[in-house]
Amino acid sequence: MQTHQYDVVIVGAGGAGMRAALEASKDARTAVISKLYPTRSHTGAAQGGMAAALANVEDDNWEWHTFDTVKGGDYLVDQDAAEILAKEAIDSVLDLERMGLPFNRTPEGRIDQRRFGGHTREHGQAAVRRACYAADRTGHMILQTLYQNCVKQDVEFFNEFYVLDLLTDHDLTTEELDDDAEVNATGVVAYDLASGEIHVFQAKAIIFATGGAGKIFKTTSNAHTLTGDGMALAYRRGLPLEDMEFFQFHPTGLAGLGILLSEAARGEGGILRNADGERFMERYAPTIKDLAPRDIVARSMANEVREGRGAGPNKDYVLLDLTHLEPAHIDAKLPDITEFARTYLGIEPYTEPVPVYPTAHYAMGGVPTNVKGEVLRDSHNVVKGLYAAGEVACVSVHGSNRLGTNSLLDINVFGKRSGRSAAAYAKTVEQHLPIQENPTERVEAQLSEMRDRPDGERVAEVRKALQETMDANAQVFRTNESLQQAADDIRELQKRYRNVSVQDKGTLFNTDLLEAIELGFLLDIAEVTVLAALNRRESRGGHYREDFPDRDDTNYMLHTMAYRRPTSAPDAADGHVEGYFDHVEDFGDYKVVLGSKPVTQTRYEPMERKY
Repeated sequence: MQTHQYDVVIVGAGGAGMRAALEASKDARTAVISKLYPTRSHTGAAQGGMAAALANVEDDNWEWHTFDTVKGGDYLVDQDAAEILAKEAIDSVLDLERMGLPFNRTPEGRIDQRRFGGHTREHGQAAVRRACYAADRTGHMILQTLYQNCVKQDVEFFNEFYVLDLLTDHDLTTEELDDDAEVNATGVVAYDLASGEIHVFQAKAIIFATGGAGKIFKTTSNAHTLTGDGMALAYRRGLPLEDMEFFQFHPTGLAGLGILLSEAARGEGGILRNADGERFMERYAPTIKDLAPRDIVARSMANEVREGRGAGPNKDYVLLDLTHLEPAHIDAKLPDITEFARTYLGIEPYTEPVPVYPTAHYAMGGVPTNVKGEVLRDSHNVVKGLYAAGEVACVSVHGSNRLGTNSLLDINVFGKRSGRSAAAYAKTVEQHLPIQENPTERVEAQLSEMRDRPDGERVAEVRKALQETMDANAQVFRTNESLQQAADDIRELQKRYRNVSVQDKGTLFNTDLLEAIELGFLLDIAEVTVLAALNRRESRGGHYREDFPDRDDTNYMLHTMAYRRPTSAPDAADGHVEGYFDHVEDFGDYKVVLGSKPVTQTRYEPMERKY
C-alpha cells in the first residue's frame, strides 16, 4: 500500500474534473486521479456546442437561457442553480477562449453561435443561436484545452488509477446521525492498473467528477468506461442518489449502433423524416419542430416507429435528412458526424438521409450537491470536504431533461465552482484528518474474492443481460409492467454476479478484473434507476410512463432521494418529507429507501410545456 497526501484530490479527468483542477490548483496542492489518460475522457465525444447568451449573432440574454433551462427540465430544475448556470455561462465561454480554445468565428471575428433544441428567445417565440461551437468537435477541443492548461499549471495526474472506495469518518450505511453531526470525507482508495498496487490518497477536500452511467443500456452513445463508478461508490457508502429515474435518450443515434450524431445537424438545418418523407416534428412541436427538447423529439421518433411509419426494411428507425444542405456547409460545420455515417453505415449524407433512432445518452440524476458543489448526505446536510461536478452530480440544473449544450456548460460552471469551493475549504483545514484503520481492507477483499473465485459466470454475459433488459423495459417508453420486469431481472443478475469469475488472475494490467468490478457498479445504478422510475407515477421529461402519461405537480414536484441501507436500519430515509415517497424495497441483505427533497423555485411557476 502506498499513501499520498494532497490538499485537493479530484477523481476523474474529464471536463468537470480538469476545470475543477484548474481552479483548485491556484490555491491548493491538487492531484487528479483518472482511470483513463485525460484526453481520452468522454467529454471528448461531445459534439455540438456550449450554451451561453453572448448575443454575438442574435438578440439574447441570460434570463431567457434560464427560462429555457427550467422549462426544458419540465420544472424539476432547481431554479437557483439554473440562474447561476445561465449567468456564469458567458464568463465560462470567455475563460475557454482566453485559454486558447479555437471556437468557430463569424465573418466579423466574433465567436459564432448556432441553434440547438429547446433554446429560444422571448420565452419560446423562436429558436435562438446560443450554442458556441468548434465545428462538431467542441467537447474534444474543450478537453484538449483544459488538459494543456492543467499541465501548464502543474496539476499532478495519476492516470489509469481506478478509485474503488471513498473514506469518511462516519459509516453512513449504519450510523444514525443527528442534523448537527459532522461527517467528513478523508480520502479515497485507488487501484493502479499498471502494477496492481493499492494506493490511499488522503485529502482535505475530494471532488468526484467521474461522469455518467450510460453502459447500463445496450444502445448508448456512452463509452465503455461510463459505468457509474462515482455514483455507485457514494451510494454504497451511504450517500443518497438524486433523481436517478431521469435518463436522457438522445434522438439521433445511428440506428442499431447508438453512435451519436450531434443535435448540431438539426441546428444547421437537418430535418427528421419518416418513411413517407414527412417532416413529422411539425405535428409534435409546431413552433420549433426538429429543435424541440430531446425528450420530446426522442418520444416523437419512437412513436413514428411504433405507429408503422418507420423507415428501412424492418421499419425500425427514422431518417435525418441533410441532403438539402450545401456539401461545403456540411463539411465546414459537421465534418465528424457525416464521416460517422459514411464509416459505420456506408451512407453518403450529401445525397442520402441517415438512419437514426434514440440512444441512451445522459443521466440527469446523480450524487446530490448544492450550488457550491458540496455533496449532500440527506436533503440539506453536507459531507464536509466532499464535492461533485459534471454528470456524476445532480445540482439539479437539468431537472428531468437536459437541454443540448447545457452539459458542456455545466462541467465548466460547476467544475469551476467545485474546484474553488474545495480549495477554499482545504485552506481552513490545518492538517489531514486521520483515515480509518485498515483503509484498504474493503478494496483488497473485493479484488481478492473476485480474482480467486473459481470458474463461474462470465462478466460479458451478465452485462449483456443487464443491458438488454434495460433497453427492452426502461427506455423511452415505460410502464409498471416493463419496469417491474427490469427490476426482477436485475435482482436475478445481482445473484448471478455473486458467482462471476475472471480468467485473468494476475496483477499487471488486469482489465478483466476491473470490468468485473465495474459490472457491480452498473448493477447498482440500474437497480436504483428502475426502482425510482417505478415509484414516480407520472411522466416528466426523460421519464415517460405510458400508464401515467400526465405530469403530476401535486404529488411529484419533488426530487427523488434513494438511499441504500442495511435491512435492519429504520425505514425512513434521512431528509424524508412527511407523507411522501416513504417507499422501501427490501432485498434481504440490504434495502433501498426512497426519500425526497423539495424543488427550489424562484421566479418561474410551472406551466404546461409547449413548443
